[in-house]
Amino acid sequence: MAIGNRRIVSCEEGNVTFTYRRVGSQRLRKMSLDAIEFLRRFLQHVLPAGFQKVRHYGFLSPHCATSIEAVRWMVTVHHQAKFVLLAKRTEEPAAQPVPRCPSCGGPMVLLEFVPALAPFDTS
Repeated sequence: MAIGNRRIVSCEEGNVTFTYRRVGSQRLRKMSLDAIEFLRRFLQHVLPAGFQKVRHYGFLSPHCATSIEAVRWMVTVHHQAKFVLLAKRTEEPAAQPVPRCPSCGGPMVLLEFVPALAPFDTS
């Protein structure tokens, strides 16, 4: 249930007033919304027909270590379904441009990378 009847304080002149609590607070507060906005917010919590709300268990739980892809694979194997893998040609990767010398414009070649012997001070 998105909101209980006991939380609705009044419905007058196209406005709905209800009580709520902020996260981490025990104090009840009141909010008034236009009836259309109240219904829009309320209907965001209504699941489509045939759906069941998953709370704190199962593979859709935020604490489940099994990925959704692994669950799909297990269901497929259980039902003995067959997969057909399609291969498609990939384009050849574009050649990396050769770095050029800023002075003469000739191609530069990396000969060796020499790590620093001691850490340098950056201050």
